[in-house]
Amino acid sequence: MEVFWVVIFVDLIFIAIAYLVNKDNAKYLVAGYNRMSIKEREKFDLNNFLIFWKKFFVNLTISSTLIYVISFFIFNVGIATLIWSAALILPWPIFIYKAQKFLS
Repeated sequence: MEVFWVVIFVDLIFIAIAYLVNKDNAKYLVAGYNRMSIKEREKFDLNNFLIFWKKFFVNLTISSTLIYVISFFIFNVGIATLIWSAALILPWPIFIYKAQKFLS
């Protein structure tokens, strides 16, 4: 049951990341964007990136939680935790690949 609270805690963090990062604080919080020069930031499509960012984190939260709950009922807690961990890690290369389109 302790792992369930970890899942909820991670979900809350991801939802906070999705909704708290905005145009005003992105230059401080978004890795890569915070290191760009002013000229590079002007070329970067920040508004659409933040829409993509929010959608990614919300989808990651929902899908990983559903995967954990389903895995929990099919397997034991240990296997469900491993599957949940994989569900959190595997989408990141896709995120990185799709995020490249926001660079001009």
